[in-house]
Amino acid sequence: MFRYVRILATVIGVMATSITYATTPVDELLTEFRQQGATEFSAAAGKIFWNQPFQSVAGETARRCAACHTTDLRQSGKHVTTGKEIKPMAPSVTGKRLTNPEKMHKWLKRNCQWTLGRECTAQEKGNVLMYLKDQ
Repeated sequence: MFRYVRILATVIGVMATSITYATTPVDELLTEFRQQGATEFSAAAGKIFWNQPFQSVAGETARRCAACHTTDLRQSGKHVTTGKEIKPMAPSVTGKRLTNPEKMHKWLKRNCQWTLGRECTAQEKGNVLMYLKDQ
């Protein structure tokens, strides 16, 4: 009987550990964005958003995510104003991408402000994260 209880406790512990590690920082943010009113997220919509030009400031050339980060997210980009190199956005190339929720919040906010002239909606953020995580 005691042996059975130990085995059962071990199995439950392993299952609990698996459940704990099943969610990723991206999953956590997607859940947060759903709680803010977003619906199903789409990598295809994220790709369209990524490449879409936005007129952020009157009289300025339209901006888009791909202008700095490129359309091939496995390649390095370069900030169009400062010329600073931006490491590849693809998590498959840059392992630390999409692992820190605080950084994801920070850069989504900053880059949306710069590119769109406003903060992105929860739906837009979720779609972009879906697109990025598949790269």
